[in-house]
Amino acid sequence: MEIFLLITAIAAAWFWLDSIAVRETAINTGRDLADRYDLQLLDETVACTRLRMGRNSRGRIQLMRTYDFEVSANGSDRLECNLVLLGNQLQSWYIPPYLQPLH
Repeated sequence: MEIFLLITAIAAAWFWLDSIAVRETAINTGRDLADRYDLQLLDETVACTRLRMGRNSRGRIQLMRTYDFEVSANGSDRLECNLVLLGNQLQSWYIPPYLQPLH
């Protein structure tokens, strides 16, 4: 019983630390995507909305997380976007069409 509790505690701690590190990756990746399209990432909006298992290119099972986040084209609008990370590698992303602000 004690070994089971210890293993559960270690697994929970690993998952928590891994989730923090991958969220940082999601924030940085979201910021890079936003910069690429001349958008501002609203980084307080980055949140993991889906967690599942996936296989990487080598066939190994890893956690696949979907992160939703918001960006702004002109400071007063919000566009809902998402990105999918397998482990800490970007698998896919979505930014909706928008009108570019006039400069």
